[in-house]
Amino acid sequence: MTDSTSRFDPVCPSGIAPIHIGDKWTAMVISLLAEEPMRYSDIRAQIGPVTAKVLTAALRGLERDGFVARVEQPGPPRSVHYGLTELGRTLLPAIELAVQWAQDHLGAMLDAQEAYDREHARQGRAELR
Repeated sequence: MTDSTSRFDPVCPSGIAPIHIGDKWTAMVISLLAEEPMRYSDIRAQIGPVTAKVLTAALRGLERDGFVARVEQPGPPRSVHYGLTELGRTLLPAIELAVQWAQDHLGAMLDAQEAYDREHARQGRAELR
């Protein structure tokens, strides 16, 4: 720590940490690629309602961080596959823990959100959605 009032060290490398793995699509992509490398269209079909732009950004971010490798296979037909790297595989236990937590606690969290929304709606505040 640099001073007694600062809670986080400003020179801590946490600013470069892969905190973005918590976003909605990244964890899904990593989970899908845990089984085998996949083509972009297959990833998109299995994930569901994700735009091409958002999925491409997620894959590029994962590639940049070293979690996913993009492999071009010459054709014809030419194809591109995405697969987890060894570093990417190290994220699987953390994702599995998060999934288990969600299964165990999602109902309680949804109940808390509903109670919060009801309480704040009575106070004339807009809901947080």
